[in-house]
Amino acid sequence: MNTLNNKVILVTGASRGIGAAVAKKIAGEGAKVVINYAGNKQEADQTVQLIKDTGGDAIALKADVSKAAEVTAMFDAAIAHYGKIDVLINNAGIMITKLLKDTTDEDFSRQFDINVRGTFNTMREAAAKLANNGTIINLSTTLTRVMIPTYGTYVATKGAVEQLTRVFAKEVGARGITVNAVLPGPTNTELFIKGKTQEQIDRLASLNAFNRLGEVEDIAKVIVFLAGDDAKWISGQTIGLNGAMA
Repeated sequence: MNTLNNKVILVTGASRGIGAAVAKKIAGEGAKVVINYAGNKQEADQTVQLIKDTGGDAIALKADVSKAAEVTAMFDAAIAHYGKIDVLINNAGIMITKLLKDTTDEDFSRQFDINVRGTFNTMREAAAKLANNGTIINLSTTLTRVMIPTYGTYVATKGAVEQLTRVFAKEVGARGITVNAVLPGPTNTELFIKGKTQEQIDRLASLNAFNRLGEVEDIAKVIVFLAGDDAKWISGQTIGLNGAMA
């Protein structure tokens, strides 16, 4: 059963990792998908082609979500192509892990620009341009619920995303728009694995009840549900996807 038939869904940061997995999953449920990317056109085009090869419908649009003008142009291009946007999935983000004393001004600004300003820019645009009865799903992290050294600035950005989610849900509810955040735990993606030793990976995997890393499919399935009409009474929530880690 295609639960997302006739929905147009914009996924930011969707050229790889969780974003690409979500894009492929929602396309398989009948959605038309806008693949946003900032720099890697080749991977974005590959994701689009994979969707088309399995009978889906997708386009790739370049935009740096931290730049308001580029976000506006992306929304306008998507609407020009498909006629509307029903669902916004804010997946674009970066993770820089350093002790606070070693975090540079550039590290701080870069994470807040992409993770917070990027989410703010897309939600502000969605306030006027998302279809009535639409859906916004923001990606945060379970690490906002625990205390792990070197993640301070990263979780600060995601804590901000969670608060934007809660307030915005009240602001756009009159148009029937739901706004939620999902909080993946440690997940087997390039973003998570990069720079970690196997010992570090195993330690983090052991923090949940199932003693394994999450897989992108675990996250994508929940996002598909939240994007569908059966989830329309869920709004303003922060939902942990973490195997009972926290």
